[in-house]
Amino acid sequence: MVLMSLRRRFRGRGMLKKITLIFTACFFAVAVNAAPLSYNLKAEKIAENTWIFQGVLEDFSNKNGGNIVNTAFIVTEEGVVVIDTGPSVRYGKAMRKAIEEITDKPIKVVYNTHHHPDHFLGNQAFSDVDIQALPETGKQIAIHGDAFATNLYQMVGDWMRSTEVFLPSNPVKGDELKLGTHNLKLMGYTGHTGSDLVILDQKTGVLFASDMVFYQRALTTPHTPGLNVWLDEIDNLRSIKYSLVVPGHGPLVTDASAFDQMSSYLSWLDQVLTESAKAGLSMTEVMKLPIKDEFKNVALNRREFARTVVHLYPKYEEKYF
Repeated sequence: MVLMSLRRRFRGRGMLKKITLIFTACFFAVAVNAAPLSYNLKAEKIAENTWIFQGVLEDFSNKNGGNIVNTAFIVTEEGVVVIDTGPSVRYGKAMRKAIEEITDKPIKVVYNTHHHPDHFLGNQAFSDVDIQALPETGKQIAIHGDAFATNLYQMVGDWMRSTEVFLPSNPVKGDELKLGTHNLKLMGYTGHTGSDLVILDQKTGVLFASDMVFYQRALTTPHTPGLNVWLDEIDNLRSIKYSLVVPGHGPLVTDASAFDQMSSYLSWLDQVLTESAKAGLSMTEVMKLPIKDEFKNVALNRREFARTVVHLYPKYEEKYF
């Protein structure tokens, strides 16, 4: 009826076509907004008693709901270990539901590997569980958590609805956790954020490298204590005996390729920033420098390079200019 009325009012076919398209677009937009938001998390078994939820190689957006991170869980004879809880309470609930579809064992402990929002903002869904983090990680979540949540609300919208910061309940207890036949080695590093938990399941050889390792996705640098620190710690991680590496972002690997890419990328970043500072280039000029061919197929290479320049270049300028 509406279109018939419009036909009488607007005799030209062109105008009617435009009006029809507008109505169609509006209907589609309402339908999309009305659709339920669901992460549709599918647990992928990667080793004995071990599953992951693999995120996309993208930046935060309303399209992906912030699901850009690799989270994981291990089912032991005594209960479940959860590694990171994702970017929102909605994600955390979906994660917990997926775990319950695989096992009826209780969740014994949740680890937040560091204080970046995609790794801890699902904590509310595990509020009845012991949530542990390195002491400095807990402090940083308390300091920056609300700002991170606000920022994610702006980037991913309704996916974040009802999400609030829920702090870790305890610091990481010791350097090992034994549950059933799984003996987890808990290792503290600093390269990515100044407080980074890496977990090795010594039964399966799975190394949960958290954001100490990005693979096929450009790394982020807002809180690194220094590229050289990170580079040295990658060499240390490389020496660990493992069967499978789970990066914080990117595909799993069974060889050293993720460590090789990290080392090469960190070295290149340091070289570019050093040479640029010595040459007196402005920040804008550095951002426009070409990406090394080796990294042109790494996701978000240009965007994260620009961010790294903003984060780190002033320190290089102070040192060399």
